[in-house]
Amino acid sequence: MSSEEAKAEFTIEPFTEGDPGPHVKEAIHVAQQSGLNVEIGPFGTTVVGDQEKVFELVSDLVKTAIDNGAYRVSLQVTSI
Repeated sequence: MSSEEAKAEFTIEPFTEGDPGPHVKEAIHVAQQSGLNVEIGPFGTTVVGDQEKVFELVSDLVKTAIDNGAYRVSLQVTSI
């Protein structure tokens, strides 16, 4: 396992009025269960932690979002 850290910032579409849709809620739930540092913003979510764990989470998160109705997941991963 790598000791380097990574930051993943993601936005999930479609956007819904008012309350986030199930595609967003489920993906955020997966992120929160990962044990990584999760910061939820009004237009996107950021996850920071061990690089390998972030990479694993990205795969799970994208699959969960798509399985729950997302048609786009915009993602940026940065090594920190």
